[in-house]
Amino acid sequence: MARSLLFLFALTSTLCAQSTSENNDSLREGLRRHPEADTNRDGILTEEEGRAFLSKRPKPVPLPAPPPKDVPKPDFFDLAYGPHERDRIDVYLAGAGQPTPVVFVIHGGGFRAGDKTIWRSDKQVAQLLDLGVSCVAVNYPFLDSMPVQDILRHCARAVQFTRLKAGEWRLDKARFASMGGSAGAGTSLWLATHDDMADPKSSDPVLRESTRLVCAVCNGTQATYDLTRWESFLGPTKPEFSTSEAEVAQFYGLSSTADFSTERGRAVLKECDMLGWITKDDPPLFLNNPQVVEAPANRNEWLHCIHHAREIHKECRTKGVPCLVWQDAPAPKPDAVTFLLRHLDVAP
Repeated sequence: MARSLLFLFALTSTLCAQSTSENNDSLREGLRRHPEADTNRDGILTEEEGRAFLSKRPKPVPLPAPPPKDVPKPDFFDLAYGPHERDRIDVYLAGAGQPTPVVFVIHGGGFRAGDKTIWRSDKQVAQLLDLGVSCVAVNYPFLDSMPVQDILRHCARAVQFTRLKAGEWRLDKARFASMGGSAGAGTSLWLATHDDMADPKSSDPVLRESTRLVCAVCNGTQATYDLTRWESFLGPTKPEFSTSEAEVAQFYGLSSTADFSTERGRAVLKECDMLGWITKDDPPLFLNNPQVVEAPANRNEWLHCIHHAREIHKECRTKGVPCLVWQDAPAPKPDAVTFLLRHLDVAP
């Protein structure tokens, strides 16, 4: 097989000349190896016939490049934490002698796409592991299978599942944090602000565990998943944001936005409202929303601009919760890893 591929490579390099199997060694060898390439059966392999034959052959699939040597490998890969097919985590244990703190890393993608494998080559994850902080990369279901309020609960279950495994994995249950971007940022914010979801009476031992964190890093976060509040700090919704009443209703699994006024609709909006969950006992927040604009001009800015972070900061200031908006912070500005280490009580 290897020799045949070498021949084909040599053949492609010589086809640029006007030649046939009668005056070209590669074409002559090609005719010997692959007589079917001589489509007119005249016993001569022409340049055109050679090109046509090569174009119909399946392209060789390149071998994947080996991962860089410094990319950490998870100690547990694709471990199920719940019943859904996307209820999976990758667990990277720092391997310290004493129980380690944990940072959950949650991918973005608008609750419609994304995967936990993006964290394998993340420099911050590698840095945290080197400093004795374990990391848990989280996958979660998408909006095609359940509404956002249920997706958030699945992410909370990932935290509870990891706490249940803390003794086995030598983790410090009292030092759990979260970090994510976009939807992963909003989820981290929701986990950090939501009241503890532990249910001591549950028959499921996972659900008896706490969901509370000691801090959260939110990159490009949304302020709240109660979308009815967005116009109050972003301004009027515009057609170019590509939103519709149907899209908004489906986000919550409701039939229409008219359901917002029902008891169920009000309960769903409350459950998704991170701004509403902020109370003085919440952990410190690090917010990094680099799209600093007067007002959002497109959907990306509408989802991620600085006004989301500033609205969170305003609510935190009112409630007495430590909150740093990186874009508004005075120099020298701490980075996300420094922030995490400080609140996880890890020496840099």
